[in-house]
Amino acid sequence: MSLPTDEGFMEAALEEARLAAKAGDVPVGAVIVVEGVVVARGRNRREVDQDPTAHAEIVALREAARLRGSWRLLDAHVFATLEPCAMCAGALVSARVARVVYGCADPKAGAVDTLFTIGADPRLNHRFEIERGVLSEACAHELKSFFAARRR
Repeated sequence: MSLPTDEGFMEAALEEARLAAKAGDVPVGAVIVVEGVVVARGRNRREVDQDPTAHAEIVALREAARLRGSWRLLDAHVFATLEPCAMCAGALVSARVARVVYGCADPKAGAVDTLFTIGADPRLNHRFEIERGVLSEACAHELKSFFAARRR
């Protein structure tokens, strides 16, 4: 039996991204892992729910907090196919997650590395570890394919 890897968990997030695309939402997916087990899943649901806050990370955080009975997710590792935006990065800080792993950078809204460094800002009351570029090509491909199809 092989141990779960960052790539394996990112594959699970990619599955969520593909489900988002099938529903007409931008293909971004997230999973939350605690002690090597996926405890929550999320995918973009802004179009489905008509909710501007229904980003993959927020959906997954809400599920994890509900299932655990606590908003504090101190031991959680979050895997997201796209670099979190400012709203999501702020929620990840608020949830006190331990680590964020993302696939591809977001040049227009990335708030973990690209435009801001919210998860590493020493002025905030919590910071998280960051891992970048896990399965970045596959994550970017989902987004590029989705938007190319929409332009046709």
